[in-house]
Amino acid sequence: MVHPQRVADHFLILDEAIRPDLRDDVDMTSPHAPQPHRLDHLDDAVETLLASIDGPLHVAAPLGIGKPHRLLNALYARVEKDPSRAVHLYTALSLDPPVPANDLQRRFLAPFVTRHFGDDFPRLAYVQAQKRDALPAHIEIEEFYMQSGALLRSRQAQSRYASLNYTHVARAIAERGVNCLVQKVAANADGSRLSLSSNTDLTFDAIDAILARGLPRPLMVAEVDPELPWLDNGAAVDADFFDIVLTPPGPYPKLFALPRQPVADAEYAIGFYASTLVRDGGTLQIGIGALADALCHALVLRHTDNAAYRRVLQALDPEIERHPAVIASGGLDPFEHGLYGCSEMINEGFRKLVQSGVLRRKVVDDEPLMRRINDGSASDGDRERIEREGEYLHGAFYLGSHEFYDWLRGLDDAGQRAIGMRRVSEVNELYGGRETLERVQRHDARFFNTCMMATALGAAVSDGLADGRVVSGVGGQYNFVAMAHALPEARSVLMLRATREEPGCPAISSIVWNYGHSTIPRHLRDVFVSEYGIADLHGACDEDCVQSMAAITDSRFQHALLSTANHNGKLYDQHVKFRLSGRNTPECLQSALAPLRRDGILPDYPLGSDFTPVEQRLVKALTWLKANTATRATKLKTIARALMGARASSTEDIEAVARMGYENPSGLDETLYSKLVALALRETAE
Repeated sequence: MVHPQRVADHFLILDEAIRPDLRDDVDMTSPHAPQPHRLDHLDDAVETLLASIDGPLHVAAPLGIGKPHRLLNALYARVEKDPSRAVHLYTALSLDPPVPANDLQRRFLAPFVTRHFGDDFPRLAYVQAQKRDALPAHIEIEEFYMQSGALLRSRQAQSRYASLNYTHVARAIAERGVNCLVQKVAANADGSRLSLSSNTDLTFDAIDAILARGLPRPLMVAEVDPELPWLDNGAAVDADFFDIVLTPPGPYPKLFALPRQPVADAEYAIGFYASTLVRDGGTLQIGIGALADALCHALVLRHTDNAAYRRVLQALDPEIERHPAVIASGGLDPFEHGLYGCSEMINEGFRKLVQSGVLRRKVVDDEPLMRRINDGSASDGDRERIEREGEYLHGAFYLGSHEFYDWLRGLDDAGQRAIGMRRVSEVNELYGGRETLERVQRHDARFFNTCMMATALGAAVSDGLADGRVVSGVGGQYNFVAMAHALPEARSVLMLRATREEPGCPAISSIVWNYGHSTIPRHLRDVFVSEYGIADLHGACDEDCVQSMAAITDSRFQHALLSTANHNGKLYDQHVKFRLSGRNTPECLQSALAPLRRDGILPDYPLGSDFTPVEQRLVKALTWLKANTATRATKLKTIARALMGARASSTEDIEAVARMGYENPSGLDETLYSKLVALALRETAE
């Protein structure tokens, strides 16, 4: 369900004393090391930055909430009309609140966007220009990961996309000759220490890669934001790590927060099936979105209310406990030892896993000690040290809701010590110089990520379309899939909805014979999970892959998939008996989970909601309306039903219609939409 953007989609980045090349030989631990240039005005920071670098600016900025929006906007405004100062910005995930595309979207989104993001949220000027293909010729933006679906129509963004694994970005930045790095930071009380907070991911790696090429250390510019949670463990540096420290005056806009999504039946089924593949005492990596939320809810329920957890699984598949992949790789019991989180991104679900006691297996950077812990020979002193010094969660950046940021700000000393922010080169792969240590820390690792489509032979489509356009990016997905094959007893689990919808079309299968683009090649196939079950493809031959993938395909598309495989010679016995499942339908799934919905075991918002109760009703209603106007035939039928129906009558429906501004419709359009919304509210009433 529905991130607000998805609702919208459905309806329809001096002085000689601080030049970086003159600081390379300075001992930064010396009391005589140069202190950062401290400024409190954006324009002064931009002028100092421009005066410090001759020629073109090659600027790197972190992804997500570590990006200093106000500083980048001030820089953009300064150079936009000055072709003599070419700017090349290298970044990723430039977050932008949703913009309504039509009146219906505006009515739902505008009040929510104002409340959730704030009217003063500094939208990135370069993103607005990209969306119009209006970047000046001397300003170039290059991203390796885009906000999902936001720039599909931008020729400038699509043409300058860089397809890179997350762990390859630092090297690419160095090759591009980056001479400035800007980053948002948190500060301690006296400003002597700064925290990279959300973004330890690439900063240290990028500096090392630049210096390794014999280039000057880039000019380091920090923008202090009191809203950014302070994280110390691996993220804090002395202020003189930066050359310029900008502390602009308040008020400070809210951090960009991801609105928490409702979880639909298909997403719950995927999450619960995936949860059975997690082994107690293991290691966990998860992505983001409704599927990850469902998985986290399932893991929490497995630990805190195992009877209810098993009720859900029984409703989905009474034989799930005997599934070979569950027997070989997972389990259904509560977590006696707990899990260790090692994930590129720390998100909303990890907060819940920590609070419920699922995430509590600690590690330390001591290989012999970790081996003793793993083989059961640890002493009481070893265990005391693990408890005192250990960390149960490592991440390279974080992104979540306002409540998630509040949780990070409110961590006590023990909570702070247990979370370590690391370089992406440490989190996302094994080959950064500490491989043997990371292998003993990351035993029984499970890597959960989402894909858009999968082929019957085990390739995954996660970031782009067959025509070459990029939806998002590879990010760290390939890293984690490859790591699953490098670690003993590790599994890569790619989760996907069995069907998808496209404008004007009925449901389309997300499990296809072939596709013109792939993110994960089929030789790295491992486990796929849809709402209809688990397909274990590890080491399997093609015929077995086809049959396993067909078993988790929507019933409407199974026969065609198998027929195509047979036609292409991938089923050796042309008369192979495959039992087509009539139960792989949305209707059967809804029926199976409805009692659990009513009992509150499967809430719409398992991790909390950023929508008001009225907005939650509207999200559900608008989602129904979208589904029932997807084709011309269904649209006409729905309009006819709406016109013949009565206006909203219950107090709750009247309130929801009023929230959309349709309480006193004027004209044919408003009257029709008020009736459509009223119909959708009635159809989705509980």
